[in-house]
Amino acid sequence: MAAAEENSALFPIFVLTMIALPLVPYTFVNLYLTFRKKSQNINCRCSVCFHSGKYRKSIFRRISNFSTYSNLTVLLLWVVVVLLSFYIKHINTEIQIFEPFSILGLEPGVSEPEIKKAYRKLSILYHPDKNPDPEANKYFIDYISKAYQALTDPISRENFEKYGHPDGRQGLQMGIALPQFLLNIDGASGGILLLGIVGVCIILPLTIAVIYLSRSSKYTGNYVMHHTMYAYYHFMKPSLAPSKVMEVFIRAAEYMEIPVRRTDEESLQKLFVLVRSELNLDLRNIRQEQAKFWKQHPALVKTELLIQAHLTRETAELSPHLQRDFKKMLALAPRLLEELIKNLYGTTVLMFLYAVALMLLNLPGYSEMAIIPRTQQGHGWLRPAIGVIELSQSMIQAVPLSARRATGGSSEGYGPFLQLPHFTETVKVRSFQDLREMKQQERAELLTQVAGFSDAEAQDVDIVLEMMPSISIDLTCETEGEEGIQEGDIVTMQAWITLRRWNDSIRAFPHAPYFPYEKEENFWLLLADASSNDVWMSQKVNFMDEATAIIAASKAIQELKEGSGASAKEIKTAVKEAIDRVKSGSRLVMAKFQAPSEGNYNLTSYCLCDAWIGCDAKSNVKLKVLKRTRAGTRNIVSTDEVPSLEDGAEDEDEEGDDDYDDDYESEYSEDDEDVRGQDPKGAVANGSVHDDAKGSSSDDGSESDEN
Repeated sequence: MAAAEENSALFPIFVLTMIALPLVPYTFVNLYLTFRKKSQNINCRCSVCFHSGKYRKSIFRRISNFSTYSNLTVLLLWVVVVLLSFYIKHINTEIQIFEPFSILGLEPGVSEPEIKKAYRKLSILYHPDKNPDPEANKYFIDYISKAYQALTDPISRENFEKYGHPDGRQGLQMGIALPQFLLNIDGASGGILLLGIVGVCIILPLTIAVIYLSRSSKYTGNYVMHHTMYAYYHFMKPSLAPSKVMEVFIRAAEYMEIPVRRTDEESLQKLFVLVRSELNLDLRNIRQEQAKFWKQHPALVKTELLIQAHLTRETAELSPHLQRDFKKMLALAPRLLEELIKNLYGTTVLMFLYAVALMLLNLPGYSEMAIIPRTQQGHGWLRPAIGVIELSQSMIQAVPLSARRATGGSSEGYGPFLQLPHFTETVKVRSFQDLREMKQQERAELLTQVAGFSDAEAQDVDIVLEMMPSISIDLTCETEGEEGIQEGDIVTMQAWITLRRWNDSIRAFPHAPYFPYEKEENFWLLLADASSNDVWMSQKVNFMDEATAIIAASKAIQELKEGSGASAKEIKTAVKEAIDRVKSGSRLVMAKFQAPSEGNYNLTSYCLCDAWIGCDAKSNVKLKVLKRTRAGTRNIVSTDEVPSLEDGAEDEDEEGDDDYDDDYESEYSEDDEDVRGQDPKGAVANGSVHDDAKGSSSDDGSESDEN
């Protein structure tokens, strides 16, 4: 009985230990990440962002941000820990050592008559015949009688002296730290323990496995639905114009699951009138176009109208239900746009495997997906890729796609100005690049005198311009350990992307007062052949996590130098230089691709920002591939050996060229035509280019062509 009580007393300690082991490190890691994020994040300080309430932490907003399921669970567990600690502190679990002299109230070494005298006194107080209290009876039998016996009986005294107990050697007692009521239910403790073992070891793992498998069968690793991936791959075309990317983007399964209520119809009708000019409707057949628009799936209609309302900044009159759907839509947008960009660069083999996976999962449409090919060498498509990134820029800055249409002598449109505070389409100033390059005093005079801004508004513009990034690219392509690039070689592309701001910061959140969530700046480095619409290589670059960038750059440079046979000192020096470059605001991008067949290739390197308009870098790179003369010729897939598009697909693309001949072209379209018109017979250097955000400077030793 005493052992059971002791085990029951240990149960709170066992529970406290099992809770504290994962809870304490989890809490400290989260606190570290939280404080680190606060110290690194740089938010826009202009008055527009302040009044938008995006970064103001009111009491209600702090509580709502804290009130996530994970935070509330951690808080509840800490309350349980505190209560258990308080309970354990106040329960008596101390093991009493058997001391016969202390029990009888005597000093060690007293005579036997004194022992008997003390025993008789205690018997008067605790003997069952004298005291009917059960506790007194128990104390008399368990302690007083055994203490007297241990000091007067020779055998008991010998056992006490040898083993510390009058009954002799005490066996080792083991128990389970479970409450007593679980171990004493009509002798059925074995069944309860068996149920516990089955629940913890079998049922719980099976439940977790079922939940994981059911979720993984629906979502990708980036928490995007598999049906979204299929829709994006199926509807994306190589000739897709930037403004038509919207029609593909809204087909995400996540958006199709947003409910469409009957009460939304009136609000959507009003919204349609406000954003009708942005819907690419044919004005010559406006009635038919409107009827065709409303005949689409209701979820597509609702999603496109809400997105256009965001781009045109017409969201003030949305109903409460539409406001919730609108915020959910914007919360999903960055992840879906990133997945759409990645989908464009999937190789033919990977997409074939994805089609097989869909077939095994019995998802509809896998057969149609399997026959839609990518490019002959597994490259992505440049034109829709630029369109996706431009859509991302417009979504973050809430700028209509029509505002990016070239107007007058400006090829950039009015879109870049609309991302600045207090600018509207009625404000007319110089080109955006000229505005950025002006001196602060000259720009303030222009804004106050010509645009009619106040001094405070002009200061807001300066704050945002100081936050805007300027990107430079230092890119080289070479074959490791060999001179020149020959067909079939594995070409290593090494690019250093350097970011500069006027306020000297590296990590920052973009100025985006109309986007209700924090959004990190991401940059996409593309190496593409504009004449064939092929993207040879793509890589996402982020400047928020310096520690990860240092580790990646150090490892890449070390492996590169070791492969070239450099000494340990040279490797150490190169790694140190790479770390210094990362700390100063640069990021290293390494990629490999197989050299194509012999010829001169006019490639273009793009570094596109997904959050700012007008902050992209671009330059031309000439790559000369020589005929194969080295030993170990690799298997080169010639153009003739690769099956061409099926006739139906070609016809569809030709029709698509007409259907998607949009009224607005990308800001890179005109430059791409220039690239096509270049003379391929000119002098060519093997892929070495040093470029800034305007693409106006090049390395003296390189013959790469710059815009």
